[in-house]
Amino acid sequence: MTLQLTKKHNFDLVYDSQKVFRLVLYAMSNPASFVNIKEYADKLYGDFPEFMALAMTFLDYEVSFNTFENHMLSEEIALLTHAGREIYENADFIFVCNPGDLKNAIENAKCGTLADPHKSTTVIIRNDGDPVYRLFLSGPGIDGRTAISASQTVKDAIELRDAQNYEYPQGIDLLFISQTGEMFAIPRLTRMEVH
Repeated sequence: MTLQLTKKHNFDLVYDSQKVFRLVLYAMSNPASFVNIKEYADKLYGDFPEFMALAMTFLDYEVSFNTFENHMLSEEIALLTHAGREIYENADFIFVCNPGDLKNAIENAKCGTLADPHKSTTVIIRNDGDPVYRLFLSGPGIDGRTAISASQTVKDAIELRDAQNYEYPQGIDLLFISQTGEMFAIPRLTRMEVH
């Protein structure tokens, strides 16, 4: 009798994470430009495969994360990445599944220091709401101003972040991702106007 082992996930830690990383890099360099990681998220199982694709790309045993009491997501991330769980005030990455957690996540996220601005948090936010606002964005990577249609979650997150009045170069970066894998970034220096 031969015992056959099957893999639960088909996400390749080398090739797929490199491809996801390139898409994230493009999104961060081109704020409000949409990319899609569905092809890679579909290789993972669970309730939040798009978060898992990002977790497997960003996290390892040297960084920490928080999922705001989403125990199933937290267990899966810890198991697959070996990253440490941390309270949200100290986490390097915060995964926000519920818009009700945005305020705590953004107001308490690490913003780095003047000497070490890179020691800040990236907040990854589930964005499945309907686009009901027209937002105008400006900053590095945007030629003049650009407009996007955005959900209440996106508008709230950017307003909460901007209300922190970080001293440059401190701040936090925001990544928004939907269940369909559609993702865009709002880096720390991107500013918003609502019309």
